[in-house]
Amino acid sequence: MNGVRNFDADSPSALNGAAITRLVQTNQIDAFLGLGDFQYAVPHCADYLKYWTPLWGGTKPKLYWVSAPNHDWRPGRNEDLDNFMNGQCPGAPAKAAINQQRGFIGNGDPYSKDFGNWHFVFLSSAFWQYDPEHAEALTTWLDDNLTAAQAAGKYLAVVYHEPYFTSDTAVHGRADDHKPWIDVMYKHRVRLTLSGSQHNYERSCPVNNEDQCVSDGMTAFQVSTGGVTLRPFTSSPSFIVKRFDQTHGFLRMTLKDDGSFSWNFVRTSGSGKGTDAGTRPAPE
Repeated sequence: MNGVRNFDADSPSALNGAAITRLVQTNQIDAFLGLGDFQYAVPHCADYLKYWTPLWGGTKPKLYWVSAPNHDWRPGRNEDLDNFMNGQCPGAPAKAAINQQRGFIGNGDPYSKDFGNWHFVFLSSAFWQYDPEHAEALTTWLDDNLTAAQAAGKYLAVVYHEPYFTSDTAVHGRADDHKPWIDVMYKHRVRLTLSGSQHNYERSCPVNNEDQCVSDGMTAFQVSTGGVTLRPFTSSPSFIVKRFDQTHGFLRMTLKDDGSFSWNFVRTSGSGKGTDAGTRPAPE
């Protein structure tokens, strides 16, 4: 979301944070899903307070966050994200929405949250980098969690930082190690996934765990247009149906209780005119 030591009120990050903050303050959205990374490059409490809070702090009352790898959280190097989100950093007492509801959530702790008839799971991609055995164990947790939600008649969505359904850039490719999670998601017919990391925007067709466009697949959104320098694409996967890399902004979504949903990318700055809007109907 925010660049190194950036608190410029005219920066892409500031314009994006201000636009979302206005929606929070006027109660026009029910939730803001923070996909990470929140603050570059190796943030500690003082960085979240000095740089992120002036530009994005107004989103906290509606913020549901997920631990991202590398920049927000790397064990033994920068471990303050969870403290910051729970209002435990000196000078930053505000809590994120999920922390107001659940209390302290440790970096990497998985959790789920229902929004109406939708069940969202938040998973930390960081474990695939820092503790693969723990990531494998979370596959069982994910399977059990989605089984219970599906039995309760919920429509399913998963939030995780490193994208699996994505185009390459010069910096990142797809997160192949996430495949066990993807298999479980398709097993339970997850309808929607949200990821970040790539510094651009992408949307997939409804896709299965074998990269095929299918009617009962996942619509995978990769939204990493918060304010840090954007990156061009270096590959063209067949399952990506919309993408752009010169526009900062955020994705606004409306979820219906029948499993349908609509989306609209809101541009806040950038040299490009990237846009994306559409609707996925309820499952048959």
